[in-house]
Amino acid sequence: MISSDARKSLSLRLNDRFFYGWVMLGVGGIGLFASGPAQSHTFSVFITPICADLGMSATAVASAYAGATLVASLGLPFMGRLADRFGFRIMTLWIGLLFGFALIAFGQIANAAMLAIGFAALRFLGQGSLMLNSNGLVSQWFSRKRGFALAVATFGFSISMAVHPAVAQWLIDHVGWRESWMWMGLATWVLVLPGALFLMQNKPEDLGLQPDGGTADGADAGNGPRDAVDVGLSLQEAMRTGAFWIVALTLGSFSLLVTAMFFHQVSILGHQGISPQTASQIFTISAVTMVVTMPIVGRLLDRLPTQPVFATSMLVVAGALIAMANVDGLASAVIFSLVFGAANGASQAHITFVWPRFFGRKHLASILGVAQMITVVGASIGPLPFGIAFDLFGDYTGALYGTAALPVVCAIAVLFLRPPKIPGRDL
Repeated sequence: MISSDARKSLSLRLNDRFFYGWVMLGVGGIGLFASGPAQSHTFSVFITPICADLGMSATAVASAYAGATLVASLGLPFMGRLADRFGFRIMTLWIGLLFGFALIAFGQIANAAMLAIGFAALRFLGQGSLMLNSNGLVSQWFSRKRGFALAVATFGFSISMAVHPAVAQWLIDHVGWRESWMWMGLATWVLVLPGALFLMQNKPEDLGLQPDGGTADGADAGNGPRDAVDVGLSLQEAMRTGAFWIVALTLGSFSLLVTAMFFHQVSILGHQGISPQTASQIFTISAVTMVVTMPIVGRLLDRLPTQPVFATSMLVVAGALIAMANVDGLASAVIFSLVFGAANGASQAHITFVWPRFFGRKHLASILGVAQMITVVGASIGPLPFGIAFDLFGDYTGALYGTAALPVVCAIAVLFLRPPKIPGRDL
């Protein structure tokens, strides 16, 4: 394994050419892409073959997914504390290694109990822990450019939306759904481990730098740091503020709704006359729209007050639900995919940005651990109302219209949010 001094020397040599935070942004983006096999957009492609192979109903699979995701979320606050203690690099190495093993093992599930355990492992390691560390890493390296940097890093997630469903469907068609997981596990090791071994640095201060390209003596590269690494609320202090709970519940609602749409997209569009192949390909349109939307929203977050941008994003989520309910052919499916991509891109831009923005960097990983737990809880609940609605009524329309009210309520709450005051910080 490369020594700490060798990694630091390599990092500083690269920093002489350009700010090393851009390398960390790339590493974080690859981590977000590599989380794709544990995301709902990939699971969506596997639901039908899993139901057929294991003889389970859509509600049973959705319930296993929801319960396992909920259980997995409970470990994320602990994961956040470990990242604060040991750093993102060590944690990413272990997460990447275990995630690869979990993906390979998922192809061996034989019953409902094993399916639930497999869901829990993948959601905890991929959708939870790997995303937490990847987003936290980028947040530590950028401050005044954080919105744009996180938006660019999230391109990794957008590319996953475009690539993983199509690749998963191709693998299922050629090697079967079980062997598909082995290949995704091997690919995860190739993607995650080299960056963590050779390139990753936990924060700019470890190299005598500051966020956005400043140096330890206070000089900066055009945009001075907004916050220092030793400034910020503790997790307990943050949780005593109203702002924490407004942000957490809003992001949890976003996670709930987007997961439900991703998880059931192939099934919903299938019952509206769209073939499974076309429904999976529509993920690509959403992904491209998301790629276009995120840097625009990131720039807006860097330049405008956070609350109105955040509220507008939630209203677009409501629009996506209504658009999905009105799909009746290819043209309306494309319209839905465009609105959904914009909603996902706009909301994803906020998921990690708001926590250091409102609560500082000092205890960022611990705060992100609890925040990620809340969003994963939302994700665990999301598929259930849609699955139950289909099993009871053979239709998803009522669930889509009913849940569209939730992001509207969240948008109103966000407009009344007041950021907490943090001693020693200039917001």
